[in-house]
Amino acid sequence: MRDLAHDLAGWTPPYAVASVVAVRGSAPREVGAALAVHPSGKVVGSVSGGCVEGAVHELAMSVLASGRPQRARFGYSDSQDARALLCERTSA
Repeated sequence: MRDLAHDLAGWTPPYAVASVVAVRGSAPREVGAALAVHPSGKVVGSVSGGCVEGAVHELAMSVLASGRPQRARFGYSDSQDARALLCERTSA
């Protein structure tokens, strides 16, 4: 989170901040990794990458719209490939 402080100092609220609060097994980012999203769509930081990053961005936009915090859990089961969480995401 501290790595975002410099960037966030120039932002005008509101903005949403998501952070990794727990990790079990291997993960692209460690506990404390953070991502901030401004209503304008500007993003700084990273919590994972791939599809997870996109899903966190969508959750952050939902939090900004509702004003209510959310908690989400991301992972995979034995029937899923861990690489699926790191897929590329495109938007139009």
